[in-house]
Amino acid sequence: MSTQAIATPKTLPARYYTDLEVFRDEMERFYCQTWICAGRAGQIPSPGHYFLREVAGESIIITRDQGGEVRAFYNVCRHRGTRMCSEPQGSFAGRIQCPYHGWTYGLDGRLIGAPHMDEAGSFCREEYSLNRVATGVWEGNIFINLAPRPEPLEKQLADLPQKFAAWRMQDLRLHKRLAYDVKANWKLIILNYNECLHCPVLHPTLNRLTNYLGADNETPQPTYVGGAMGFKGSAETMSIDGKRRRDYLPGLSEEERHKVCYYAIYPNFLLSLHPDYMMTHTLWPKTVNHTQIVCEWHFHPQEMAKPDFQANDAIDFWDLTNREDWGISELSQLGISSRAYKPGPYSTREQLLHAFDEVVLAREREAPAVLVKNVNQH
Repeated sequence: MSTQAIATPKTLPARYYTDLEVFRDEMERFYCQTWICAGRAGQIPSPGHYFLREVAGESIIITRDQGGEVRAFYNVCRHRGTRMCSEPQGSFAGRIQCPYHGWTYGLDGRLIGAPHMDEAGSFCREEYSLNRVATGVWEGNIFINLAPRPEPLEKQLADLPQKFAAWRMQDLRLHKRLAYDVKANWKLIILNYNECLHCPVLHPTLNRLTNYLGADNETPQPTYVGGAMGFKGSAETMSIDGKRRRDYLPGLSEEERHKVCYYAIYPNFLLSLHPDYMMTHTLWPKTVNHTQIVCEWHFHPQEMAKPDFQANDAIDFWDLTNREDWGISELSQLGISSRAYKPGPYSTREQLLHAFDEVVLAREREAPAVLVKNVNQH
């Protein structure tokens, strides 16, 4: 009785990394119709503090209202459509005002001032609040969703809140933020993040600290993939020399102190949890072959308060590793853009990559993406 050979999975065709229409469709399906990580709650510590995020060409204001609740709005005045905020971050003086004709909104988005509109007999302020964007917060990480009626954030996160509760991410504070401009499709960044077969060749410094074949990957999920890696030899953390110069994060078990968790939470959040700090990447596609990546390092405030606190050992290590990754991602983009490119085979150790490709294809097969034009008006 003959058995049919199982086909070797292959990489995606070039159009998924080079075609403008595919890119636009993915921006709608992945970035406008699912939850994306926008930043950290610490970026808006008090009512009126805000920062902007550009999502698929849309400018989004993320702020806190007077009650401290996280709010997000389209950066569009309801009068004549003017973009109201131009600075990437700042603080509102208790209100949001359009610089064109002075329409003014409360921090909850309600229209509270509309010069000369009282003369219009049928005008009703309640009908012209800022267009809202759904918000959610998980362990200090702010998520937004541009869909008119999104499913709860908890559904997309699945079991991740329980899985990472011991790291107490909400207690950690930002120490350093770096932004990188990478000439590569956003999916190539995710693919590179999810495998370490390239580490012996591309990352000699990293490869001294961890066994590149030692990843303990879990079964891929519809909304995330990832796993954990232990340390090699005497290394205790991911840094230039592998030496740990900070206390372990409170609450970690003995097992958790000896590994790093690397998880890609679709579509834009790369979460790296270390024994003594947290590193995050958020991906912000600009064009089909251009992605901005914001990398942040977070530490426990008790460590940051110590006079001998050090962080450059971790930051310099990952900045070096990041630049190596971004450079090879750009070379991947260039090669895939060649007429000579054809899909190549995945090895059995690249299962996470194939799983992500399957998510991309499954999302493409769903009902046609509907541009989010008719946003919630109230």
